Formats: sequence, structure tokens, C-alpha cells
Amino acid sequence: MNGRVLRLVLASAVLLSLAIPAWAHHSFAAAFDKDKPVTIKGVLTEIRLENPHSWFYVEVRDGGKVEKWAFEAGTPSGMIRNGFKPNTIKTGTEVTVKAIHARDAAQNMGLLQEIVTSDGRTYATFGTQGDR
Repeated sequence: MNGRVLRLVLASAVLLSLAIPAWAHHSFAAAFDKDKPVTIKGVLTEIRLENPHSWFYVEVRDGGKVEKWAFEAGTPSGMIRNGFKPNTIKTGTEVTVKAIHARDAAQNMGLLQEIVTSDGRTYATFGTQGDR
């Protein structure tokens, strides 16, 4: 290969490697419908504070029926900046979750906006609480 072709190949490889992380991140608008807010009351069964996004799992009981919900939340560092730290809320705690429902209405899943404990403590998971 001559020098010009080699430089072109190397430049293309560098640009492609820079674009790969952008492909990996999904759009929240593609997964969640901002026009479908949902409020769920139930028991927190699991919290996973992990990158790139944390997850909260809640069981909702309606008589003998149990529905399991999953809520995607912010990054651990972003949640800590907003006042939510590991062990802030223990599993087994009754909570009210305000979220944006998944576009797929058949899924019990949402983008968590706010979580409220039974004693009234409120935690926003994206941005400051003043943004809502």
C-alpha cells in the first residue's frame, strides 16, 4: 500500500472506533413514551446500582396477583449527586414509583423519574428535583 492509502485506512479505523460507543447507547425516547406516565405502589425487591444505568425492581400486589415491574434509572454517580446513595432505601420497603412507561405497553417497565418511600422521602433519579 502506498502512504496515502495507508493514512486513509488508519483514519477510517480511528473514526469508526470513536463512533462505536455512540452506537451502544440507546435513546430513551425510543424505549419510553413520555406521554404515558405511570405511578406504581409496591415493595422494592431489588436495587442494582450499576453502569451504565441503575435498575429498581418492584412487586405490586393486587389481591393474590403479583406483578413485577422494572424501572431503569440514572447512573450511580448521577443518583448519588441527587441524594440517592447505596443503602438509602432497603429492599422490602414500600415505595411509590413515578415513571414513564415503556413504549411496549405489554412490558411492566418504565424510566424511573421519582421514588417516594412510605415516610414521604422523595428521590429524583434524573436531574434535580426542581426539573420536574
